[in-house]
Amino acid sequence: MRRNTKKLLTLGVTMTAAAFLLAACGGGSSEEKTSAKNENASIKLWVDVAFVDTYKPLVEEFEKEHKDCKVTIKPSESATAQENLKKDPSAAADVFMMPHDQLGQMVDAGIIYANTKYEDSVKENSTESAVEAVTYDGKLYGYPYGVESQFVYYNKEKLTEEDVKSWESLTAKGKLGANFGEAGANYIFTPLFMSNGDELYGKNGEDINGTNFNNDKGVQVLKWIHSQKDNSGVVQSNADALSNLSNGKIDAFLSGPWSKLDVEKALGDKLAVAPYPTVDLGNGPVQQKAFLGVKLFGVNASTKSPVAAMALADFLTNKENQLTVFEKNGTVPANKDAQADSKVTSDKVAEAVMKMSDADHSVVMPKLPEMVSFWGPADAVINDTYNGKISEDQYLPKLDKLVKDTSKSEK
Repeated sequence: MRRNTKKLLTLGVTMTAAAFLLAACGGGSSEEKTSAKNENASIKLWVDVAFVDTYKPLVEEFEKEHKDCKVTIKPSESATAQENLKKDPSAAADVFMMPHDQLGQMVDAGIIYANTKYEDSVKENSTESAVEAVTYDGKLYGYPYGVESQFVYYNKEKLTEEDVKSWESLTAKGKLGANFGEAGANYIFTPLFMSNGDELYGKNGEDINGTNFNNDKGVQVLKWIHSQKDNSGVVQSNADALSNLSNGKIDAFLSGPWSKLDVEKALGDKLAVAPYPTVDLGNGPVQQKAFLGVKLFGVNASTKSPVAAMALADFLTNKENQLTVFEKNGTVPANKDAQADSKVTSDKVAEAVMKMSDADHSVVMPKLPEMVSFWGPADAVINDTYNGKISEDQYLPKLDKLVKDTSKSEK
């Protein structure tokens, strides 16, 4: 893969080397210029505890190429990246793992550094959805290294490839475990609104006034959700989904790559996977969509060594290292060339994730800070609709309230 990183990137060895680096990378901010002059850059890296052993040798390779850089790797869960960074940005890591949906919160808080050095290579080498995920308010932040989405796990002794192509045939031929009635239904079934042509915070997920679920299409979605209560092929399943799959109570369920090892234990060689099915919400079959999540590295806006920090983030997310992380941890790469590698294409779970990653099958999770106010009300509407706690004549008023309550600025 072509990179913008130069082999001769030795931070601050001399004023001449620093000047050459800045010229080669197209200039930079005053902070970047100061960083490039500083010798012996010390960089702190945060990764999820499950990734520490994977990244240690990669960090060692980086240090060999950048002899004036010393990288200290520490475990810190990406799910709480923005929370941990906000506590004390000056003491936080220079480079850190994060999920892309925290991007808006970080940008608004001024705690994440824009990708000013490797923007072109990210755009050239990453999937379109990954580029969208690391872009906020027209500016690119972050360095994507993985994508994830839900798909269908199923027992191939009970269901065929043809059976799982539509929701109707899947639930007619077998039992599908799905969580409509408990917390977490929001993540799984909110994308039904987008499947039916509505939008959540606009086309790019950044418009506070861009949610339009409160229309006829949104009402259709709620009617369909309620109808699943009487669908004998749907079994309400949440924490018990894996045990239900193992004991044969269900033949399929919706989940993501994080469930791979557990499903392999439950089904063994009976395991098969498929993209989401089509679903008829009232106007004929449409593709059921899922939320797409993108894993990325970010750079702390308070770093004293932005050039070194960006170089590290770029290095950790190159094609070869994304393939290493795929082999060690199962994270499906965001890099297009890495996705085309036989190691990835031969993996059935990775294949399903990559299929689900296109715009026809998924919606990039919105990055607006207001998403934090969306999850609770969305869960309540979906749960209560499925459980029959909302009458049909209240569907539109409930959607009106959902849109109103989740379109208030967090600022």
